[in-house]
Parts: sequence; structure tokens; C-alpha cells
Amino acid sequence: MGGSEALAEDGCACEDPACHCLLAEPMELLGRKYVMDIVCVVANHGTVRFGEIEDHLPGASTSTLSTRLDELVEAGLVERERYAEIPPRVEYELSDEGEQLGERLEPLVEWAVERTDSENCC
Repeated sequence: MGGSEALAEDGCACEDPACHCLLAEPMELLGRKYVMDIVCVVANHGTVRFGEIEDHLPGASTSTLSTRLDELVEAGLVERERYAEIPPRVEYELSDEGEQLGERLEPLVEWAVERTDSENCC
């Protein structure tokens, strides 16, 4: 059983194992509001707390950021560490797979910077 057979079973119309159908699931997650922002923040700052992420994304609601972080943890891109302290401390960092994603996003960010008028950038 090759990769193309698995794609065909999943409803992909092509036989090419490099088919763009493979992007559907990751792009669904990455296309959600604030997901790529969160990945970039954590990639640039390493281990961060929730409040630090909020500081970088002031337009995002707390509940949306919390939901997106949960989705990234579930997808295996972000690791969440909760410490048994009072008040509770929770830290986030990219998993190995999340670091790979962050590295792959760098050229996209560079491309976006080149296209952006720096005076209009936040």
C-alpha cells in the first residue's frame, strides 16, 4: 500500500503523493484567527506564559487565545506545562514539530515583511 492509495481512500482525486490535499488539515488549523500569530510569538520568545502571548496580541480575546492554544496543544505543535503553584503558573513552548513549523514560517514572514509598508505595520 503506497501513499497514493491512502489518499484515494481519503477522497483525494489525484494519485500524486505530494498532492495539495495533504495541506487541507494543517491549513484548516493554521488559517484560524491568531494561530500563526501564536506560533510566531512562541517561536520568537521560547517558553512564554499566557499573559505574554496576550501582550503580543492585544486585539485577541482571552477566550479566543485560550481556545487556540488548546487547539495547538491538541495538534502537537505547542506543549503546555502547568506548575503546582499558587497562583497557578502555566507556560507554553513549541514542540519539536512546532519548531519545525516555526522555521518553515520564517520565509513566509520575511516575504510578508518585504511586501508590507513598514510605516503601516504594527
